[in-house]
Amino acid sequence: MSENHILEMEDEKSELGKVEISPEVIEVIAGIAASEVEGVATMRGNFATGVAERLGRKNHGKGIKVDLGEEGISVDVSVNITYGVSIPEVAKKIQTNIKLALETMTAIELQSVNVHVVGIQFEAAVEQPIEETGI
Repeated sequence: MSENHILEMEDEKSELGKVEISPEVIEVIAGIAASEVEGVATMRGNFATGVAERLGRKNHGKGIKVDLGEEGISVDVSVNITYGVSIPEVAKKIQTNIKLALETMTAIELQSVNVHVVGIQFEAAVEQPIEETGI
């Protein structure tokens, strides 16, 4: 790995030059892949991503941390899960979807995809109309 934290694609070198992928690109791909899984309510971000989203900037890498380590690339995903779904099944689908998306789009093989369930999203309460009693 290079010192400026850009992933150089060794297999993609040609006489035209080299291909490098920024960790932010990996975060965006992983974030979109995770949010596509049924049962994922929201991705978990920090305060800065929440402020940015309120200002109209969509952050697709929210809730994703990419670690370019010596052993390989690991992705940590923090999600809120919809109440009533099987957490182990949803977590497995998140891992599989991220792995397939990154392998397909970047040819990167991951060392690990760690899913952190940080909350449960309950259905919004549906307000019942109040009937007039005519008193």
